[in-house]
Amino acid sequence: MVVRYIVSEALAAMPARAFLQKQMGISLHLWRRIKHSGTFCRNGNLENPALTILQPGDEITYDLAESTHLLPLNIPLDIRYEDDALLIVNKPAGQLVYPTSDAAEPTLANAVLGYYQRTGQSLIFHPVHRLDRNTSGLILIAKLPQVQYQLTRNEMKRFQRNYIAIVTGHPEPASGWIDAPIARQPESTIQRMVAPEGKPALTHYETLTANKYGSLIFLTLQTGRTHQIRVHLAHIGCPLLGDDLYGGSRDIISRQALHACQIQLQHPISKQQLNIYCPPPADMTNIIQTFPKLSMPFLYS
Repeated sequence: MVVRYIVSEALAAMPARAFLQKQMGISLHLWRRIKHSGTFCRNGNLENPALTILQPGDEITYDLAESTHLLPLNIPLDIRYEDDALLIVNKPAGQLVYPTSDAAEPTLANAVLGYYQRTGQSLIFHPVHRLDRNTSGLILIAKLPQVQYQLTRNEMKRFQRNYIAIVTGHPEPASGWIDAPIARQPESTIQRMVAPEGKPALTHYETLTANKYGSLIFLTLQTGRTHQIRVHLAHIGCPLLGDDLYGGSRDIISRQALHACQIQLQHPISKQQLNIYCPPPADMTNIIQTFPKLSMPFLYS
């Protein structure tokens, strides 16, 4: 995988390490790999990056081999955004993001690797975050390890994920914050619970519309704990429809009625603001259409 950067004309001369770590956001681990790779070039000439002083306008390249044990598979992939650094895809409900012990089950990782193979991109799978198997919607994937590092380092929030959910009952108040730490259920390897000893977890919710059966709500994550939305909504007495693990009814939908509908971020390379939407799938749309209609066209497309 050949990586190429052009040093901005607006920058002063600086060591290659400072440029790569401070301007491009690479990790110390990745810098060491670059330094020892023997592939670092400035303006086409092989150089020792530890001794290189970059000038405005310089082009630098390096080639770091990446490998993975995962198999590329030719299975459908719903791409909603792509450039040289990022891939944003719409994951269907029922699909794992990454293989578990059952390596035979096709996952999103296999689908992405298959797409890279078909399109001649020598890349491996670098997910920036994950979704539960039965949650549908947008997943942000970095094409380069340094981009993944920039978006996830120090657990700081560098992108915003928004969700649409259908819940039992009506949250009180109709909008607000759920600030409740989340821990693992002692007797379960899967289930989580609100507990004082848990990790901090913060979710904002807003009721969009409601009927006598339940509510359609819009959620924004400020943290990314396992099952965070599912646990928080059950905690306030409004479990997701279909989420029987946390008390939701499966009468009208067979999986948790949760869809990652929006990702917003500043592009880590171009600094462009990205705002990517994705409508919910048919199993949720069919229910949403029973609520009073909203002026949010993407919900019904």
